[in-house]
Amino acid sequence: MLRRPLFWGVVLLAAALAATLAGDDLSFFPFLLMLVGGWCFGFAFVGLTLRMPNRTGVPLHVGVAVVLAALMIVVVEFAGPWLATLSEPVRAVVVVLQMAAIPAAGWIWLGLLSRVTSVMSRRDAAKRPAPVLRTWERAPSGDGSGLRVDAVEMRMRALTLALVGMIVPAGLVAFVLMVVFDDLAMRLGPRIVIIALGLLVGLPVYFVFTASARRRSVPTVIEFGNDELRLTVGLVHHRVPYRDLDRLLWRPRSDYARIEVRAEGVDLSLLLGLVTPPRGVERGLPDLPKRVFRRLELAGLSVDRSRRDEVVTFSRPDTRSSSAPGRDARRSATRS
Repeated sequence: MLRRPLFWGVVLLAAALAATLAGDDLSFFPFLLMLVGGWCFGFAFVGLTLRMPNRTGVPLHVGVAVVLAALMIVVVEFAGPWLATLSEPVRAVVVVLQMAAIPAAGWIWLGLLSRVTSVMSRRDAAKRPAPVLRTWERAPSGDGSGLRVDAVEMRMRALTLALVGMIVPAGLVAFVLMVVFDDLAMRLGPRIVIIALGLLVGLPVYFVFTASARRRSVPTVIEFGNDELRLTVGLVHHRVPYRDLDRLLWRPRSDYARIEVRAEGVDLSLLLGLVTPPRGVERGLPDLPKRVFRRLELAGLSVDRSRRDEVVTFSRPDTRSSSAPGRDARRSATRS
C-alpha cells in the first residue's frame, strides 16, 4: 500500500462504492474502506509534490490543500438541499467521495505542515549549530582518556519505581478529573481531552521529575587509564584496577544513558540521560575507545553487545551468574 498508494486507493474506493450501492450504507467495513482509500490518495499526492522541485511542488501542494478544504466546507454547509435531489446511485458516489476526502485532506494538510516546520528547522539549524557529541580528552595524569559529565547516582530499579510512583498518581488524578468534568470531556472529544490532561497533569509531573533529577546531579569524571578505571563522583574518588573489575556496563545513547561499575568495594550506577547537557552538547556518552576494549579483554573480562550496540557490558566469566559469598563479604567490610 505504501509502494503503490494510488492503485490501492482506487481499489479500496471501488470496493467501498460497490458495498454502498449494494445497500451496505456506511457500515463499518465500507466506512473503513473509504477512510483508508482516501488516505491512499492523500499519501500519493503528498509524495508526488515532495518529489517535485520546490518551485512547482510547493504551489501545487498549497493550492490543492486550500481548494480541497474550501470544497469540503461548501459541500458540508451548503450542498445538503442539492444532494437530496440526486438519484440514489449518484448520491452513493458523492457520499463515498465525501468520506474519502476527509483523510485525504487531513494527510495533505499534515504534509503541508511538515513542509513549513522543515523550512523553519532548517533556518534554525543555519542560525544555531547542531549539538555535538562529547569527545574523549587526555586524562590529566596523562594515563589514558577522560570525560567530564554531570550524572545522577541512581539504579535502574530505583528509576523504574520512581516512574511508576509518578505515573500511577497522575493517572488517578486524570481519572478523577474525567469523572468530575464528564460533560465537558464528552463535548470536547477524546483528542482534546488527551491534550488537556497532558498539559494539566503530564507536563507538571514531568517538570517536577526533571527538576529533581537536576538537583541530584553531581559533577563526575570518568577516566580509563592503562590499567585502571578512575571515577570521581562529587567528592568521592574510586580507583578500580581492571583485574578487580567484575562488571562494567556502558550505555552511551537514549534517556537511559548510564555507566554501571561493580567491583570489590565499588557498586555504582550513574545515569546521564536524566541530566540536561550544556548548550551545544548532545545528550549521552561517546563510544568507548578501542584500546579500552583491548585492555579489559586482556584483564580477563568478556564483552557482550546488545543487538544495536546500544549497550556494551563487560563481565568476568566467574561472576556472571552470581558473586561469590566471600567477595560480597569483602565488599561489605570495605564499605564499613
